[in-house]
Amino acid sequence: QVQLVESGGGLVQAGGSLRLSCVVSGSIFIINTMGWYRQAPGKQRELVAVITRGGSTNYIESVKGRFTISRDNAKSTVYLQMNSLKPEDTAVYYCNIHVWNGDYWGQGTQVTVSS
Repeated sequence: QVQLVESGGGLVQAGGSLRLSCVVSGSIFIINTMGWYRQAPGKQRELVAVITRGGSTNYIESVKGRFTISRDNAKSTVYLQMNSLKPEDTAVYYCNIHVWNGDYWGQGTQVTVSS
């Protein structure tokens, strides 16, 4: 059974930073892409950042220059460093992995940015 466990969310003031982590466990030998999505109240879930196994990254325009995604393949862990946070970054953040037989999701972690 595959499990994704996120941590690192919380309440922070605008301009502050948070670092999200997502640890993957279970019977997975190779994880292709790892990513972070978010869903704000009343909005659709959107892709925030993604990283390939080789380390190539892609970001949604609104977080470029503020967020950094990274991964540790040996630890099956993906991170999202979030700096200069804004109130509009408030959302539930979900970890996602893409493997040979489909996608897996974490349970989500709440990020709240106060103005």
